[in-house]
Amino acid sequence: MNRNVKIVPWHFVLITILAAGSCNLMAQQAAQEGWTDFTKKFDAAMERDRVAGAGILILRDGNLVSRHEYGLADQANSKRVTEHTIFHYGSITKTLTAVAIMQLRDHGRLSLDDQVTRYIPELRMVHDPYGAIDKITIRMLLSHSAGFQGPTWPYKEGKPWEPFEPTTWNQLVAMMPYQELLFEPGSRFSYSNPAFIYLARIIEQITGDSWEIYVQKNIFAPLGMTHSYFGVTPYYLESDRSHNYTLMKDANGKEMMHDNGAEFDPGITIPNGGWNAPLGDLAIWLSFFTNATHGDADIQRRYDTVLKRSTLQETWKPLYPTTALGLSPGWSESMGLSFFLVRRGGLTLIGHTGSQAGFLAFIYFNPANGKTVVAALNTGSDLPPTKERSAFATVRDAAFALIE
Repeated sequence: MNRNVKIVPWHFVLITILAAGSCNLMAQQAAQEGWTDFTKKFDAAMERDRVAGAGILILRDGNLVSRHEYGLADQANSKRVTEHTIFHYGSITKTLTAVAIMQLRDHGRLSLDDQVTRYIPELRMVHDPYGAIDKITIRMLLSHSAGFQGPTWPYKEGKPWEPFEPTTWNQLVAMMPYQELLFEPGSRFSYSNPAFIYLARIIEQITGDSWEIYVQKNIFAPLGMTHSYFGVTPYYLESDRSHNYTLMKDANGKEMMHDNGAEFDPGITIPNGGWNAPLGDLAIWLSFFTNATHGDADIQRRYDTVLKRSTLQETWKPLYPTTALGLSPGWSESMGLSFFLVRRGGLTLIGHTGSQAGFLAFIYFNPANGKTVVAALNTGSDLPPTKERSAFATVRDAAFALIE
């Protein structure tokens, strides 16, 4: 027998095991109390801002940690928000477009430093006070640094007969002579929805597929995102589709909630804001970002089929500082290749927000610990802002704490 080996009494081992179990139980209880406090804050923010319905999921390494639903998906029919409710995700759609572009880059179909006018010569009609239109690259479109305007369609007058968004590529081309570059391409960040329509156009020019078909074949199918779609809701999902609502004032100045219905036409803007899905499909998307394979070789193959991990990480490198709208003090934000990076001290979270047609949403993940969050609300507001932070901002701040 080795005389240096100490014999540990069995009762000490038992006490150690019991203590460890007690610590785990205490940690679970603390986590549950934290989640209970969060859901109370969540519900209070929704009630305060008169949000009709909302939902949120927290995951770690692809496993569901917590979920919460609030309110109604359809007020007129008293239909509650459930785990199956389909929300709209607005600009979070841009992350699909970015992954699609990186797929084509990895397959040698394009370079991020390709000139955009190589694929879209029509852009030479845009007024260019900097003489740089042919210098704009795919990388600049992805990082919102190309100099293009923010809104897709800044020509509306608010008349009821006007389309929600431009409906065809030809409409955008027709207005290009009436647009101009706003700054020297590559010099700074400025959020641009048209930039992602141009990226989608490049995808279509190279592959021969529409953007929607390309994403369905090369992202949704291999990842098993079977309830994600664009445009009008398929008949078999209609019962799960949430309506969207807008708080506004009527002709007499009285506050009211307007039901915008379940469907709307994003037109040509689908590649920058057209994704519809239940929260569960966004959870799959976030699990892909955090490489939540659990050692399963088949899942790893599917993830690698969509995009290699090293390529994903390339999109998360900060390129330009942003104005960090809506973030609480202490946070800073920068732009990668379509992904936003928010920082506070040594903490970095990566994600995107979305807002369109009364729907609001956000996704964020912590690359250091595999924690992720996705949330969606079905009510927007045309009312003047109050001194209080919006329900969206309140919930996002609190959600950051859950995935630290």
